[in-house]
Amino acid sequence: MLLTFRNSITRCHSTAKFPFPFSPRIHFSTTSFAHNPNPAKPLTKPDLNSLVLSNYSHGNFHNLLQKVVACPSVLFRACQNLKPNSPESITLDSVSAHFFSLEELSSQLKTNQFKIDSCCFTIPPSSHKGNSLVLPNLKLKVVIEAIRMVLETVYDDRFVTFSYGGRVNMGRHTAIRYLKNSVENPSWWFTVSFNSNEMFDAKHVDKLCLIIGEKIKDEYLVDMIKTLFKLKVVRIELGSCYLGRGFPQECGLSCILINIYFNSFDKEIQELRLKTKKENPKFEANELVAGSADSVHYKPLKIYVVRYLDEILVITSGTKMLTMDLKSRFIKYLEEHLGLQVDRGRTVIHSAVSEKIDFLGMELQAVTPSVLHPAPSEKAIRARKKYLRQKEVRLLELRNAKERNRKKLGMKIMSHVYKKLKHSDGFKFEFQIENEVNQIFRTWADEMVQEYLQSVDERWEWHRMLSAGDFLSLKRIRDQLPQELVDAYDNFQEQVDKYLKPVKAKKALEEEERRAEEEEERKYAERTIKDLTTLRVKVDAPIELIRKAVKMAGFTNHMGRPRPISLLMVLQDTDIIKWYAGIGRRWLDFFCCCHNFKMVKTVVTYHLRFSCILTLAEKHESTKREAMRHYTKDLKVSDLDGAEEIHFPTEREVKMMGDKNLSDPWPVDGPLTTALIKLASDEPPYRCVAHFCDRTETTVYRIRLLQNHLNERAMDGKNCHSGIGSIHDSLNRKCIPLCSEHISELYMGRLTLQDIDCTSFVAD
Repeated sequence: MLLTFRNSITRCHSTAKFPFPFSPRIHFSTTSFAHNPNPAKPLTKPDLNSLVLSNYSHGNFHNLLQKVVACPSVLFRACQNLKPNSPESITLDSVSAHFFSLEELSSQLKTNQFKIDSCCFTIPPSSHKGNSLVLPNLKLKVVIEAIRMVLETVYDDRFVTFSYGGRVNMGRHTAIRYLKNSVENPSWWFTVSFNSNEMFDAKHVDKLCLIIGEKIKDEYLVDMIKTLFKLKVVRIELGSCYLGRGFPQECGLSCILINIYFNSFDKEIQELRLKTKKENPKFEANELVAGSADSVHYKPLKIYVVRYLDEILVITSGTKMLTMDLKSRFIKYLEEHLGLQVDRGRTVIHSAVSEKIDFLGMELQAVTPSVLHPAPSEKAIRARKKYLRQKEVRLLELRNAKERNRKKLGMKIMSHVYKKLKHSDGFKFEFQIENEVNQIFRTWADEMVQEYLQSVDERWEWHRMLSAGDFLSLKRIRDQLPQELVDAYDNFQEQVDKYLKPVKAKKALEEEERRAEEEEERKYAERTIKDLTTLRVKVDAPIELIRKAVKMAGFTNHMGRPRPISLLMVLQDTDIIKWYAGIGRRWLDFFCCCHNFKMVKTVVTYHLRFSCILTLAEKHESTKREAMRHYTKDLKVSDLDGAEEIHFPTEREVKMMGDKNLSDPWPVDGPLTTALIKLASDEPPYRCVAHFCDRTETTVYRIRLLQNHLNERAMDGKNCHSGIGSIHDSLNRKCIPLCSEHISELYMGRLTLQDIDCTSFVAD
């Protein structure tokens, strides 16, 4: 019997109230659009920029909470951003009818009567050693998203170019693309690691609010951010493994607040980079001193920095002493100005050539260009030559077939003409076709001549027969012949030498071969010089970590072979395939930019595919061969209408995958450590807990955290060191109602638990 779980969730009421201070407001002249934007009209990015800029005066932004965040159009846009997959399907009336009134929420924000603590829910831990989790309800999530939109409008253009994460089109793959394409000749690098569980406490929050107050003069907005931190709705834990992974314990404001907090650090690095670039200019080839040995391959000193939220990578092309000075300077700034505790034991300088470094869940190493773009092997060259020979044979067969067909057609035409002339006095046509026939035969003749002249051996043979051993070339014979005959013979020989003597053609072929050899030598010399003078960054997927994750999740046994997962046998066949497909697609999307992407493809194509087949076979008590015969290797299933569906990526699809567009894909940690088990219930249907989904045709699913099933603790340091994050332990065994569309999206990995209202649990 399912009962509402809201009674067991304790409201996060604190003994101390957090009222917003009331003080006289400073009013600024604004446009009519800023005062009364139309909430029914979708708010675009330029409209939001105009609305925010209308509250800009004397170098600062004013009253953003009451005049921008509280606007119904901004709140409605925040609802659309929270709506998964199809934000255009949500309407203002549907939000007010099924969820809450945007007008009332806007009025509460404008009059400072919005109670944050009443919108927070504390979920108790599932074990005695665990910690509780404070989550916002859907109304507070809308307010948080509206604040994030406003802060993004204010600060996004002020962030430096190497600040990634939590920004539009500035995700993981964008950072990796920058490392692969822009970083040259790295010598030393290091990552800045913070102490484990480095929480944002009161002093960090005060520092953050001071930074925000320098640009935004809005005490109500600053107090709201402080309240969110105090109620633990916003939790920032540096050095953890949950930021940017779609976990429910991450607040929507975390990314933008981290970027704002580190912005002064980024500015300091940017000034240092510009100063270094000015002191070490990059000379052009014509500016180098001729004959100087140092000017041939001049390498200017450069500093490269990439920061993705709390992950910082520093690369230099200088000496180790310079890198040590940079590390000391950066650590000093982080500790003294930002009040952060850097783990000096893990913030270690590594050689870019001889040591790999972990960053953004991938492995980086400096290699020569020939490693990234290797020359074809002898086997590949032989295969290429074999393919070209086969291509020439096919072209020759097509040419012979074309000539044979032409001969047959010509013989038919000649036979038909001969019969007509034999039995009649001539042809009688309603229209003249002589020109068309002449054109056809002329085209055939030209093609035959061109094909003939392309053969040097044939031309040599005909030239020898027509020019050698002719008595008319003897002087005593020429004196006895008429001059007209001699001139005709000489003219004929000139034409033979002109069209049939292949000396020029042979020289052209030899010249072409010589140029090809010189081009090959030039390319080889260029590759050799680049290998000796240039280093690039190679990005690899952590294969050992992937194999560990595959073994930890139960996809393989101790020998590395696929095995079934008994925990999933309670699911329907389609859900089992979707669960595997979600993990496989997440891995393929995340590591598609890596150099060893083929090994990730092997994991998905072999280990995950056959583990899914074995799970289905064990569920139905059949053999692997019978399961493959029923589902095929592509794992096809039929929907309610009998149409075949393919959710798991096919072998051909996986084979054709490569580096995709710049994106910020979710890691595989969430789907890998979560399973949703369908429950039977006779209770009245609940509303779907996905954001702004008003469907009531739902099914209750139980969340099973597989890290608990595999004896993995959710938030310990071991997972962080291994790079595998975990969902908060308090969500284990909680029940959520979901409609058919959103449960499918969760299984496929297109949605995360961050996209649902985690405060609307039910339990038995």
